[in-house]
Amino acid sequence: MSEAKTVLILGGGAGGIVAANTLRKLLPKQHRIVVIDQEDKHLFASSLLWVMIGMRRADQIARPLGRLNRKGIEFIQGHVEKINPEAKSVQVSGREFSGDAVIISLGADLVPENIPGLKESGRNIYTLDGANAIYRDLTAFQGGKIVILTANPVYKCPAAPYEAAMLVEYFCRKHGIRNKTEIALYAAEPGPMGTAGPEVSAAVRQMVESKGIKYYPTHQVTEIEPKLRRIVFAGGVTANFDLLFFVPPHRAPEVVKQAGLLGENGWGVVDRNTLQTKYQGIYAIGDVVAIPLKMGKPLPKAGVFAHAQAEVVARNIARQWTGHQWEASSFNGHGQCFIEIGDHRAGLGSGNFYAEPTPTVKIKAPGIAWHLLKILFEKYWLTRWF
Repeated sequence: MSEAKTVLILGGGAGGIVAANTLRKLLPKQHRIVVIDQEDKHLFASSLLWVMIGMRRADQIARPLGRLNRKGIEFIQGHVEKINPEAKSVQVSGREFSGDAVIISLGADLVPENIPGLKESGRNIYTLDGANAIYRDLTAFQGGKIVILTANPVYKCPAAPYEAAMLVEYFCRKHGIRNKTEIALYAAEPGPMGTAGPEVSAAVRQMVESKGIKYYPTHQVTEIEPKLRRIVFAGGVTANFDLLFFVPPHRAPEVVKQAGLLGENGWGVVDRNTLQTKYQGIYAIGDVVAIPLKMGKPLPKAGVFAHAQAEVVARNIARQWTGHQWEASSFNGHGQCFIEIGDHRAGLGSGNFYAEPTPTVKIKAPGIAWHLLKILFEKYWLTRWF
């Protein structure tokens, strides 16, 4: 039997969960797999959009990370305070852990406080508290102006704010207040899902605008004035609101920065195929990294990519540790995402983001089938990994 080794997985989100389960499947039992997260539950983040409009409750889209222990995966709850990539060690809530490999899957920190007044004025689409608050706001809403805002042009789940706008429109229509409600989407980016190409971007914009949602691209917010319920954009343009739902600025976790693992763009630097950092045995996957594409933009931050990257890293670690002769795995840049539009319908975008000179991505027209497939995927995810 090979010498027992330990892999430390930092983060219990999509990438961390897939990496842990895949490693447990491929490695002999003597090898130790440890998942570390500051939360005690895994959240299926894609379903936060359904929580926003009352189609899901929090308990329906979360699973206790402690369940991993039943699979032979150790779960440790704590805050990752320090990463020493040379020693392959981490400090977690004052305790020291060492491994033979480390997978960093800590995601992106959400920092609404970087925009003056934003946190006080609106609801964060990307948190459970924010999604629950949006549902309460919408339930009590009697009409007025709802604004969906992206604070910066680069954020995870690029379809999410556009889906949010369409689901809010659906909620208002369903509850008989659509004729008393103006819905506007102010985007920092020049178009929806720009990395996917002009065809996809135009299609998503058409979906949004066909529902009577006003769309204002290339609006960079500088501050929010809470008492006036007013957004101030670069150039002095302003917009008022009654309800504000936002995608906050993102940044890489400070602990990853202190470990010297970030590039000039402020995100983790890895080999685009193996996800290894400049340190042997130290990997970074998911939203914490920015993989440059030939077109000049980074690979979008999305759970589908974290999932695929996790499998690649796990298979390559298992291959190295067990001596099996299966072919080395390589992340190929393929991915897809559902685009919820309301009325129990969704579209589906999919393609190769590593294609050159530009990604080759196609979008399938919205229909009931894609919505049902997303429901099935949600059930699969929460059952398969836990």
